[in-house]
Amino acid sequence: MPKLKTDDAQLADRIDAILPQTQCGKCGYSGCRPYAAAIAGGEADINLCPPGGEEGIRELAELLGVGFKPFGEDVVLRPPSVAFIDENLCIGCTLCLQACPVDAISGASKQMHTIIAALCTGCELCVPPCPVDCIGMLPLPQETPSREKKRAAANAARERYRFRLERTERDKRERAERLAQKERAAAKPVAAPETDAQALIRAALERAREQAAAVKPRNTGQLTPAQQAQIEEIEARRARAHELARPGATPPEE
Repeated sequence: MPKLKTDDAQLADRIDAILPQTQCGKCGYSGCRPYAAAIAGGEADINLCPPGGEEGIRELAELLGVGFKPFGEDVVLRPPSVAFIDENLCIGCTLCLQACPVDAISGASKQMHTIIAALCTGCELCVPPCPVDCIGMLPLPQETPSREKKRAAANAARERYRFRLERTERDKRERAERLAQKERAAAKPVAAPETDAQALIRAALERAREQAAAVKPRNTGQLTPAQQAQIEEIEARRARAHELARPGATPPEE
């Protein structure tokens, strides 16, 4: 949808304030605000909202300064109603939860669902997706609420709808970020884990280095004269022993 001019956007806000905020799509648009924008832009007529009834058409005509235009012959007007779930048939598929534009259904996957009647706008969007036909519409008691009461209910429904849209967009962003993190982690090279044999060899080499360091003589360059004399005497005896061990060697005279 093209962006509205400032005047058209302000007019769309005023039109949207009159619409019932069921977000049902019966007008041919995806919600009340898109329909309001289409009216403000001269692209849609004022008699396309069955939930708003003839009173809604009159309010729009008064706002826009145009004549009243009745619904077309193909429009079937129904009394205000709320959805009802037969809890004995519900299988907990969550399809109605996903369809409800104002979060008026309570439940979880594979758990029984129920309609929060005080929040239901009667949009009927939960009925077609149900695979077991356990959702029906119950007419509300006949009454003629004041314009102020209708506006208050519409405003509350609008806020719930906006909150749902924001939550849905936030969930999409979070899912996309989690997917991106997984892709980055998968693309990052991972060092090959050390095998058991490699670990054993590395530990053995480390122990050998530690043992060599423990038995290595220290301070061999700082011998006293007495220690040096002992070493020289030992070396001399070793040399004489080698000499006597040779064949034909003559023992020294006493």
